[in-house]
Amino acid sequence: MIEVSGLTKFYGDFPALRDVTFTVPKGEILAFLGPNGAGKSTTMKILTGYISPSAGSATVAGTDVIEHPLEVRRRIGYLPETTPLYYDMQVNEFLSFTARLRGIPASERPGRLGWVAEMCHLDTFWKRPIGVLSRGQKQRVGFAQAILHDPEVLILDEPTAGLDPNQILDVRALIRRFSQVKTIVLSTHILQEVDALSDHVIIVNEGRIVADTRAGELRREHGSLEQAFHVLTKGGAGGNGQRARAALPGTGGTDA
Repeated sequence: MIEVSGLTKFYGDFPALRDVTFTVPKGEILAFLGPNGAGKSTTMKILTGYISPSAGSATVAGTDVIEHPLEVRRRIGYLPETTPLYYDMQVNEFLSFTARLRGIPASERPGRLGWVAEMCHLDTFWKRPIGVLSRGQKQRVGFAQAILHDPEVLILDEPTAGLDPNQILDVRALIRRFSQVKTIVLSTHILQEVDALSDHVIIVNEGRIVADTRAGELRREHGSLEQAFHVLTKGGAGGNGQRARAALPGTGGTDA
């Protein structure tokens, strides 16, 4: 469903991504982990067609993100770290506007709007201005705009960052609800998200993949995800993290 090969991105002379390669099969939740500045958001922006890579390739649902970015955007739902909302609009107005932008036929819009209202539990604030909502409620509206057109792939960048415990549980429940029918890439630096939502784990550090394996393998090798994350990222892409990577199953012991 998602195939990434040799993805590299420079901002001036700074290498945000260096030769990143991975695949995500249909129906899988991939947890994309890394410390702040590791390259997670850059990867997400390339996959969504928001920015172009300096080198390498990526396809989503068989469509090249560089050659056909608009078609890729039709097939994905994207929730960036900063939720894209118009605070002066009511929730129903914003989602109706989103439905028009997505090209959903007028005859289908009421059904789609009712569906996301139910799925994301928006009924209690359906006609409130977005600006007065809590952060968790805004996140649910952001999730609604990402799934409104029923995409094949969901790309979620730090979906629970800054939420309180109850709000985190709400967002995780939404992700689980869609995990049976969607391919999901979950970018996060919160390790509890992995235990709660995913088994396939990629860890990036300083723009490189330092682990691409199953969560169980990381626990078996290091005792816990927390310890694995610490060992693989504390030494940088060419230091202790890279040497530790060579011992992990599924990584091959070479730069990604």
